[in-house]
Amino acid sequence: MAIPTELDYYIVDVFTDTPLEGNPLAVVFDTAGISTERMQSIAREFNLSETTFIERRDPATEEAEGVRVRIFTTVEELNFAGHPTLGTAGVLRLAAPTVAIDNTIRLRLNVGAVPVHYRGEGLNGEMTQPDPDFGVELDPAEVAPLLGLEAGDLDAALAPQIVSTGTAFAIVVLRSLEALGRLKVNRDKASPWLRSRGARWFYLLAPDPNQDQGPTQWRARMQFTGGEDPATGSAAGCAISYLVARGAAPSGQSIHLRQGVEIGRPSDLHLAATLLGAKVTDVRVGGSTVPVAKGRLFLS
Repeated sequence: MAIPTELDYYIVDVFTDTPLEGNPLAVVFDTAGISTERMQSIAREFNLSETTFIERRDPATEEAEGVRVRIFTTVEELNFAGHPTLGTAGVLRLAAPTVAIDNTIRLRLNVGAVPVHYRGEGLNGEMTQPDPDFGVELDPAEVAPLLGLEAGDLDAALAPQIVSTGTAFAIVVLRSLEALGRLKVNRDKASPWLRSRGARWFYLLAPDPNQDQGPTQWRARMQFTGGEDPATGSAAGCAISYLVARGAAPSGQSIHLRQGVEIGRPSDLHLAATLLGAKVTDVRVGGSTVPVAKGRLFLS
């Protein structure tokens, strides 16, 4: 197989319909034959939180398994991430619409097949994430100092817990937006503490009383080494799974979550999950994607 030396790419903003808001993503086309090391170098070149690489295969394979997509941060490959999944599906809907079957684009990620469904025209899609795995509950007295907060800032009725729908997060519910605004994760201490418990990052939630739809309105933040994420679709799937499992969000109904407000990249995520007996399933995370740039990489 000849290794391509020129690659087309899009840059899109995800979980928004307004350019220069939401979470940016680079999507690189036709990367079959490109080595993992070269993909990692390209991701470092874009220097965004994630870059995805589309490896087109024959139509029969794509119909059976989905379009192969790999996801990279600037330092590593990820098995799953939310805004890269939604954004890549949006780019395929723009540039390769024939991959859709019944308005659904299936992506074959390292974690497995993830469908993204569209209703009508446009790039407002909804991904269905894997069913959640619920890990250990966490001691609020240990969690709070890692977040730069007091134990009383955490919701006493909702214990922090590790949850994964493909990537594991520690879900923490705070009592107020004021506490959410004071968040300052101590990454040097938080990272090893979380890894020893099976997670990578904290995902913080707080109810938003400024909205007029009661418990269906939430705000979120996710800080990591070197910055803060404008929108974290994989964590949002964990969050809605957690909230529905504990009766803090209605089963089967959509809630509206805003993230990125504090860093000037407001993002709108729409979440739902269904509780069947003791099992949470049908985890859905949706939002819009807007293209902001396209171009070509020259690698020779």
